[in-house]
Amino acid sequence: MAAVILRCDANTLRRWDYRAAVEHVAESGTVFERWRLGFCADIRPGTEAWVLLQGGNDIGSGLIGHGFVASEPYQAAAEADPDATDWFIAVAFDALLPLGEHLRPSTLGHAIPGIRWAGATGPSLVAMPPSSEPVLRRLWRDYGPTTADPAEVAAGTLPPGAVSNVQVNRYERDPDARRACLAFHGTSCAACGFSFESTYGGSGAGAVAVHHVVPPAMLDSAYQLDPIADLIPLCHNCHAVAHGVTQPRSVSELRSIISAFGHMRGEVLSDLALQAQDDARRILEGGQA
Repeated sequence: MAAVILRCDANTLRRWDYRAAVEHVAESGTVFERWRLGFCADIRPGTEAWVLLQGGNDIGSGLIGHGFVASEPYQAAAEADPDATDWFIAVAFDALLPLGEHLRPSTLGHAIPGIRWAGATGPSLVAMPPSSEPVLRRLWRDYGPTTADPAEVAAGTLPPGAVSNVQVNRYERDPDARRACLAFHGTSCAACGFSFESTYGGSGAGAVAVHHVVPPAMLDSAYQLDPIADLIPLCHNCHAVAHGVTQPRSVSELRSIISAFGHMRGEVLSDLALQAQDDARRILEGGQA
């Protein structure tokens, strides 16, 4: 199924405790919510979902959130009548706008005129035309939430010149390109194999960085990104080392560095660790472990 719009009104937001959900997403990156459909929809996990606030209220109407469907439709006790059942889905929201900062119906209607963005609340779930999806994603990038990089040091905490920054280009921060890259390559570091999710569980989901293999200086105005060929996942350590020189290091260079310096000076290594390092070196040289 194509991306969907989840329609709601002010009463739904109050029952949801929307302000708490906004804070949770800002802190952890994701919040899961049960979403009432009212009917059994043909929708699958992984479907992209947008939240549209509609109806007459003192908050206003507009697009307020983005996420992905996290479950098949299921029946559960209805909120208004515990003896009755209703249809629900679980939704993982990765971006929610504070009330009052939503994308206005006038902006949405000008860019995508084929959808009713304002007025009385309609069906709780509406499928989007596929041609409208990239337009809506661009609008969300232009007018939606701005997220700070948690690895960056806040301005003013150190004297000027005391902080060295890892330089990344805009392709490494593009959410759609990042999503396509990780869907193809997975979420483990392409250089060292580190997995945030394997180490930290759910708390590490989404923490891996995405690295652009072509130096920004080599890109011109006609460049078109291929997120599969041009982007790779890297842990933040490998990403920092890759960008630590004028000409960014390749994945092969990173692997060679790791193989050559797989331990710290003065560290006592076990026979197993030494054997693993030798095996890694033979693999890199084209031999067999």
